[in-house]
Amino acid sequence: MIKAALIAGARPNFIKIAALGRAFTDSGHFSNTLIHTGQHYDAKMSDIFFTQLGMPEPDMFLGIGSGSHATQTAAVMVETEKVFTANRPDVVVVVGDVNSTVATALTAKKMCIPVVHVEAGLRSFDPGMPEEINRIVTDAISDLLYVSEPSGLTHLKNEGVPDHKVIFAGNVMIDSLRRFEEKARATKYHAEIGLDAGKYFLITAHRPAMVDNDDQLRVFAHALLGLAEMGDVVFPIHPRTSKRLEAIGLGPKLAANGRIRMTEPIGYLEFMNLMMHAGLIVTDSGGVQEESTALAVPCATVRPNTERPVTVDEGTNELMRLDVDEIVAAGRKALSGGWKTGRVPELWDGKAANRIAEHLAETLPTL
Repeated sequence: MIKAALIAGARPNFIKIAALGRAFTDSGHFSNTLIHTGQHYDAKMSDIFFTQLGMPEPDMFLGIGSGSHATQTAAVMVETEKVFTANRPDVVVVVGDVNSTVATALTAKKMCIPVVHVEAGLRSFDPGMPEEINRIVTDAISDLLYVSEPSGLTHLKNEGVPDHKVIFAGNVMIDSLRRFEEKARATKYHAEIGLDAGKYFLITAHRPAMVDNDDQLRVFAHALLGLAEMGDVVFPIHPRTSKRLEAIGLGPKLAANGRIRMTEPIGYLEFMNLMMHAGLIVTDSGGVQEESTALAVPCATVRPNTERPVTVDEGTNELMRLDVDEIVAAGRKALSGGWKTGRVPELWDGKAANRIAEHLAETLPTL
């Protein structure tokens, strides 16, 4: 039995680790240890995800908490080293691009423990994005790299990663989406809060490039006011974003608008329900680009770049400048039915985690 340490540090990680943990267990080849670093910890942003995704309680909760990138990364390294020393795994599996990902990969590699990176090869080519640094470093030291879209294969080849380390497996985030899609639909959450399917705008915003820049955040807030002239706007707001809007004096103005609903973070099933019935999703998130493409829902990503180009080339995602008129025009286009239809990318079929489990079980003894 292979002893696998599965690392989850932030909300998007939980969705991916849920699929991997289930596939590893079902394969009969693995004994899993689920480690929650606590990089993001809030009952609404963590515990509810574990419950709704049917995940077991974490075997270990490291309680890292917030802090600067250096503080957080160092703390994860110190704590995971203790864990791996006390109970050495045969393989460490990291997902995505958060600080917990790169920190755990570094720790394991220095201890000569094989490292597997799921969702490898994604690149925005924006060195100002902390996640980009995490992706590059994690990929450079991983022993096996499981890729979710064709661009990842190209990037890793260009970076000189040997072909035998790289496997195009598909998108494990979509595994969870497909597994829980009908359950999410059955919640009817959008109707419960009074939203009409196809006629509202779903908003997410959390990246520092937007949230920590006063001028950028003001433009975004005014874009939401513009969208509200056409339909309801629902904004499950990240605590950090909420504080920043308050700081620049626009939180109360948005909250006072009768068509803008700023809610606390919500569960996975409720958020998926909002996604599948939205007229347009406006976001700066990476995972939402993928989920909207899988659900065939229009998505406007308010960023100059994306590390997930397949969502633009084949899916329903479009990159958008942070400009009030451009975002409002996107809303008008989506509500009028003029948005592109797109298609679901290759191997986004709900079986990526199973492919990874089988390949890893066969390949690990040779590493």
